[in-house]
Amino acid sequence: MKTVIALLASMLAFAATENSEPSLSYFTRVREITIASPDRQNYLVVDRDVWQHARPDLADLRLYDGLTQVPYELKSAEAGTSSQESEVKILNLARRGDHTEFDLDVTPITEYNRIHLTLDKKDFLVSASAEGRDALTGGVSAPWPSPSTLFDFSRENLGSNSTIIVPTWSFRYVHVRLSPGILPTEVKQATVARLQKKKPEWMAAGNCLPPSQEKRGTVIKCELPAGTPLDRIRFDLPPGRVNFRRSVSVADEKGGQVASGSIFRIRLTRGTTTVDSEELAVSVFADRSGPFTITIDNGDDPPLAFSAVELQSLQRRLYFDPQGKTSLKLYYGDEKLSAPVYDYAKFFREDAASVQALLGPDTQNAAYSGRPDDRPWSERHKAVLWVAMLLAVGLLTLLAVRGLRTDRTA
Repeated sequence: MKTVIALLASMLAFAATENSEPSLSYFTRVREITIASPDRQNYLVVDRDVWQHARPDLADLRLYDGLTQVPYELKSAEAGTSSQESEVKILNLARRGDHTEFDLDVTPITEYNRIHLTLDKKDFLVSASAEGRDALTGGVSAPWPSPSTLFDFSRENLGSNSTIIVPTWSFRYVHVRLSPGILPTEVKQATVARLQKKKPEWMAAGNCLPPSQEKRGTVIKCELPAGTPLDRIRFDLPPGRVNFRRSVSVADEKGGQVASGSIFRIRLTRGTTTVDSEELAVSVFADRSGPFTITIDNGDDPPLAFSAVELQSLQRRLYFDPQGKTSLKLYYGDEKLSAPVYDYAKFFREDAASVQALLGPDTQNAAYSGRPDDRPWSERHKAVLWVAMLLAVGLLTLLAVRGLRTDRTA
C-alpha cells in the first residue's frame, strides 16, 4: 500500500525541466551576415524582419560561427546625454550701467559646456556672453565670440530657454554678461553640465495616411507593423512656416492616450536679438503596434501643412567582434529562450571606428524542429495519471472492505 501511494505522489510531483539553452534546431529564422571589416568591432542593425519574428525584448538573438556562439552587446543608438548638473557659486553679481554681470566659480567641476541660469523673470529676450578665466582678475581668459540667446515667451505660449552654450571648458571661473532686460535680483541660481554630443540614429517604423481636419484639430491615422517599436513621431514642415506651438496627442484604436507633447518653431527678433528654436518631434514611450491616431490641437489657428509625418524607431544594434571572420549567422525566433550573459557585454565599450555588417534576407531555418514538449509530466501523460489514480482508489476500497470483514469476524 505504501509503495502505491509513494508512486502516485511521485507521478503527481514530477515535471520536466524547461530547457532554456539555445540550440540551432529551436530557432525559426536565420540570416547570413556579411562582414567587410573583420579586424575591428562590427554591429548589426535590427530591422523589421527581426522585430516581426524575434521575441519583443530581443532576448532570443544569437550570433553563430558554425556551432559556436559569438558574444555580442545589444544597445540603442540614442543621443548622448548630459552629465548631472552641478550648482556653482555666483560671485560679484551686480548691475554695470544698463546690464547685469557676474562671475561663476565652477570648482570642483573639471569640464563643462552648458551653463543653466535660473531667472525669476517672465517675458524677456536677452543675449548672454561668456568668458572663461583662470582667475577672477588677471590671468588667462578666453572670451567666447558666440553669445547665447535667453528668452521667455510665456505671453505667446512659445516656451523659454535660459541655457548658455560654451565650448568644453575647464576654466575655474566664467564671467557672464547679460544684455539689458535682466536685473541682478532676478538671477537666482546657476548650474553647469557637460553635454556629450552624440546624434541618435533613427529608422522608419510605419506609415501614416494624409492628415484630415476635424473641428479645431488635425487628425492623422497611422499603422505600425506588429512587433516594431515606436520611439518618436517626426513632423516635417516647410522652412517658411514659423512662430507656432501646437499640442500633440497620440491615442490607440480604443482611444487610450499613449503619448503627448508639443511641436514648435520660433523665429522672433526683439531689438537686435533674434531667437531661433524648434522641436518638430514627439517622443513615444509606450510599446505598441497596430493602428493609432495622432491629433494636433490647432486652437483657433489655421492647420499646419505638413510635408511629411514619419514614425521612427531608434536603431537597436548588436555590437560584436568578428575575430577575423568574414561571415556569421544570426538566429532568432525562440520564444522560450532567455537573454544571454556574456563577459563581452560586461566589459563592452563602443568603438567610434566600429562598422556596420550587412544582414542577408530573412529566411526560415531549415534545421528548425522546435523545442521538445516541456509541459509537466502530468499534462503530457493524463491517461497514465488517471489509470494510476483509479488503481489507487480501487486498492484503497479493497483494503477498506477487508478491514470491515475483519471487524465483523472479530
